[in-house]
Amino acid sequence: MLTHPATTGLSGKSQLPASAAAAFNRGNAAFRDQQFEAALEAANQALAQAPALEQAVFLRARCLVKLGRWMPAREAFAYTLRLNPANYSAWLEAGHLCRQMGELQQAEGAYQKAIQAAPQRYEALLALTRVLEQSGRVQEAAPSYTRALQAAAAAGPDVPRSVHTHIARYRLERGDTHGALQALHSALVAADADGASVDDVAEIRIDMGEALWRQGQREEALGTLTAASSAERESTLNRLAQLSFRYNLWQEALDVLQRSVQLHPQSAWAHWNLAHLLAECWQMDKAKSVLAQAEALAPMPAAASMRASIAGRQGDADTALAYYRELAADPKAGPGMASSAAMSSLYSDKLSAQEVADLHRSLFAPLGKGARKAQSFSRAPLAGRRLRLGLVSADFHHQHPVNIFMQPVLREIDRSRFEVFLYFTGVSYDEQTHLAKSRVEHWVEAAALNDMQLSKRIDADAIDVLLDLAGHTGQQRMSLFAQRVAPVQATYLGYPGSTGVPNMDWILGDKIVTPKENDALCSEQVARLPGMVFCYAPEVDYPFPKWNRADAKRKLTFASFNNVPKLTARTLSLWARVLRAVPDSRLLLKAPSFKDPGAIDAFSKRLIDLGVDLARVEFRGPTGLSDMMAEYADVDIALDPVPYNGGTTSLQAMWMGAPVITQLGPHFVSRMGASFMTAAGLPGWVARSDEQYVAIAQAMAADRSALMTLKLRLRKRLQQRPAWDILAHTRAMEDAILRMAGAAAH
Repeated sequence: MLTHPATTGLSGKSQLPASAAAAFNRGNAAFRDQQFEAALEAANQALAQAPALEQAVFLRARCLVKLGRWMPAREAFAYTLRLNPANYSAWLEAGHLCRQMGELQQAEGAYQKAIQAAPQRYEALLALTRVLEQSGRVQEAAPSYTRALQAAAAAGPDVPRSVHTHIARYRLERGDTHGALQALHSALVAADADGASVDDVAEIRIDMGEALWRQGQREEALGTLTAASSAERESTLNRLAQLSFRYNLWQEALDVLQRSVQLHPQSAWAHWNLAHLLAECWQMDKAKSVLAQAEALAPMPAAASMRASIAGRQGDADTALAYYRELAADPKAGPGMASSAAMSSLYSDKLSAQEVADLHRSLFAPLGKGARKAQSFSRAPLAGRRLRLGLVSADFHHQHPVNIFMQPVLREIDRSRFEVFLYFTGVSYDEQTHLAKSRVEHWVEAAALNDMQLSKRIDADAIDVLLDLAGHTGQQRMSLFAQRVAPVQATYLGYPGSTGVPNMDWILGDKIVTPKENDALCSEQVARLPGMVFCYAPEVDYPFPKWNRADAKRKLTFASFNNVPKLTARTLSLWARVLRAVPDSRLLLKAPSFKDPGAIDAFSKRLIDLGVDLARVEFRGPTGLSDMMAEYADVDIALDPVPYNGGTTSLQAMWMGAPVITQLGPHFVSRMGASFMTAAGLPGWVARSDEQYVAIAQAMAADRSALMTLKLRLRKRLQQRPAWDILAHTRAMEDAILRMAGAAAH
């Protein structure tokens, strides 16, 4: 949002005490340097000497906004406006705060007051346009947009372009890609007229590329983003790279950031951005090298976080956990660090199930402070109406497991019993995103909504049960759930275990991943689904491998297609024992990391240290989902990692005819494989110890004819099992959700 510049300094020549003027000027300078606590302290010092100093009250309000102390900020804005009812900037920024708090009507009123105070200014007119469009009053917004452009033209030749660009981004936030493209085309025309720089034009093209991509116009989007790659400004190149990576153009994104480093060799941030992207692309050795270059140029406050991420991605869960726990302990850290620590604990070989549960509870207990009570929600009785079900997810895109499992559920959900609202917190869009949107009655673009805005929207929608589909994974909203935004809140699918988050009422499980004797490990109540917790019913037809009896005579291939964080020291040791027990076998390891020679070298050394002959090991890097599924033709038996079992990967392996050797562990994440194989009617593939795991591998590999018979019939076997019946699974989910709502009503 465009805002009025920072308050100007005081000269000290007024009637003010010199100490008040000096304190205010210190605060103003600190605010410009983004040192908001220091700025607030200085503003308070000025007000102690001069309580009616308008500029200091306004500065205090602005500091409080930046520090997230919104209610005191509102009071400070109100005081400013009592001192000077014609303070344009105070009305403008008070309006921004109301909008951030989800109070659109009050924001509109504040913007109208700002316009009355300074009708020649464009910022409030632009802000009013945004709020009116956000409220669905598009026709009312049009005159404000026209007036904003007229005022912008008077402000400077390049300002109309900025107005068009801003309104386009606001429209993208709401999912209005058509309106965004209209504004962006106008921005390009304005850019041509005002002689905009290559970088400024590139910024417009980046937004156009995103809008086109969201509309499914992939070729046009690629052309537009390619045109934007002529930019030279570091921030523009980084923005282009981030968008490209988001849409799976990872090599193009790396090329852009490598060019940024070449153009800005002395910029620590150019190196940092490249290091971060290299880590996201699973090129860990390169990421560490570039991170070191960034740190040589300037201190990098977030270096510990990147090192934690790299450690986790290299299979060193305990180092990652140590980093994240230290970061989460910092009072200034957001809940994201705690979630990363929680997620890392699931991979640890060293923590017991109880220690993992205790860590989750301790990490997130503070999030529930001051939460809303469940009894405070007013909902109509369920009798005679549909249950309003809200889903919160960022992950409805192509290969994400949440999308794979939830799309069939959305297809089959009984609309006579449920009215579904999907609050989409993601920023990646493809044909699967559009498919999900078509399968729900209400789709809310929520990525740009803060917790307060989203909570007010959820309450306005009168949601009965709110279902989290992320847990502690990326783009999650655990802080929202911890503060309670619906009378009943539950978690499912996105996170393999209890969240430990206050006010998360329920977790969906099954009798194996969440047996009754493990209830104490869950901070939520457990709703157990029949069969198994996840139902794999892919909507894409993956051709089944065309094996024949001759394939039973090839060298037996064990395999894992799991990401390398799951390949812990214990897992590798266990698999080394399997290879020793089955002398003529080989091991195929496929993961995104294995496109990185450094990762292959690291895991090769670990296997050599375990006595494994590397001639028996094959590493494969990432491929598209269909190609990956086809590679199961090369696999005879899948090996499940411990303690973090395969989820989607195991079910995909089974679907493609590869049975899974697994081990029953102590908690949800280490019991998924047992759930799957038991539901498939194959409990003999479930071990109770490392020794039994190896023995099962030896026994199953010994009878190749029986193994091939099982493999050839495995998909049909699954299709005949109740746990793979998506309609029955959806009905069971619906019944569980209705029971949750009924329990809350009583």
